[in-house]
Amino acid sequence: MNEWATPQRGSGSYDLLLDLTGQRTRAGLEEALRAAVRDGRLAPGARLPSSRVLAHDLGLARNTVAHAYGQLVAEGWLTARQGSGTTVAARPAVPVRRPAQRPAEPPRDAPTDLVPGRSGLPYVLWPGSPDLASFPRTAWLRAARRALTAAPNEAFGYTDPRGRPELRTALADYLARVRGVRTDPEHLVVCTGYTQAVGLLARALHGRGARRAAVEAVGLPDTPTLLRAAGLEPVALPVDADGARVEDLGPGIPAVLLTPAHQFPLGVSLSPARRTAVVAWARSTGGIVVEDDYDGEFRYDRQPVAALQALAPDHVVYAGTASKSLAPGLRLAWLAVPPHLLEAVVREKRLADHQSGVIDQLTLAEFIRAGAYDRHVRRVRMRYRARRDRVVEVLALRAPGVRVSGIAAGLHAVLDLPPDGAPLDAVLARAHRLGLAVPALTAFGSAPSHPPALVVGYGTPPDHAFPTALGLLCDALTARA
Repeated sequence: MNEWATPQRGSGSYDLLLDLTGQRTRAGLEEALRAAVRDGRLAPGARLPSSRVLAHDLGLARNTVAHAYGQLVAEGWLTARQGSGTTVAARPAVPVRRPAQRPAEPPRDAPTDLVPGRSGLPYVLWPGSPDLASFPRTAWLRAARRALTAAPNEAFGYTDPRGRPELRTALADYLARVRGVRTDPEHLVVCTGYTQAVGLLARALHGRGARRAAVEAVGLPDTPTLLRAAGLEPVALPVDADGARVEDLGPGIPAVLLTPAHQFPLGVSLSPARRTAVVAWARSTGGIVVEDDYDGEFRYDRQPVAALQALAPDHVVYAGTASKSLAPGLRLAWLAVPPHLLEAVVREKRLADHQSGVIDQLTLAEFIRAGAYDRHVRRVRMRYRARRDRVVEVLALRAPGVRVSGIAAGLHAVLDLPPDGAPLDAVLARAHRLGLAVPALTAFGSAPSHPPALVVGYGTPPDHAFPTALGLLCDALTARA
């Protein structure tokens, strides 16, 4: 079972994904750490949590962790210096496998820029956005100053369309450590937001002959539009309690876009059987799986689900973003691309805008490298969990007939309306009259087997407005037909 070490405070506040596979012993911990170093998920120089913090997070005795660290230091896997903590030891570099050169492909038009509509109402519980007031301005400014001071002059020119090497290196280490992603900086592409990332992939797939792509039948509304703009026909996959029904995929579909860790918006995880099935489909057909890990850092009541990409790095494109963890305005996202698809994606990036903004890339690289990103994620994770708990608590008191689901992770909840309550249209109309913007599940696609429901984002309102927005939500839910 994957265990996620989540230190609580101090300079060693780093997330660390370890597979103890039920061996909660010193030997099991030693092997899990060796595997993480061997697989490259813990890069040379990566700093480990203190023995006290790691013991707390894994539920082990501190001596167990300390002795495991000592054994791995003796074996040469780790190094330890007084006052500097424990880090991964240096090791010989592994040659990077570079993609074979492919002939140039004709340019293709970029998809239309899709901007979500604005309600104009004073209170908003729309999913998909964090609390913008929580952006770490002071820490970001410090990181920007350090990054700009250290940046070489050439960083401010036209550089590699994949993005700055500083950020790609920091991301490769972070994604390996926290999400279990198996990639290297050479195969990461920094994008100007997730929307651009999907467009780049869609056009690259079209250029390689694809004409269809499967998407979850209920999901981000812009995704089918982006696929159509790139010349791909979206094929809807039904979603149930086990995630997308990937068994409906066939050899005539060359690609599928999924949100396996926390399905948007239903909040379910792709079941282990279906994770295995979609990987088998990709390997047997040569298909591509696009894994949208849009809120992978935010989990509350369960152990984290490691990235699907780790099961089949040659067939899964991993897509991540800073829009939920930091702010959408940064316009920073990233793709971990299989080698055989990299050249086509990089070419589309070059044609789209050549490169994403350099200063924010350098700043984010320093933000991650210094541990500020981990600390920020931990802080806002606690805040969002408190908000989620407040939503559940208030609804239980004021609207007890409403069923709340999809809340083990992420920044939103699904509220199933009671059969004896007001109809969905009446709830939405009353919310609008009260000045509250909140969407129905139907705004995100087709889920015919699901009861009428709202999708409530609890990340967006600032602290001073959140209690009022939550009260208005309850008022709308308790309106009678």
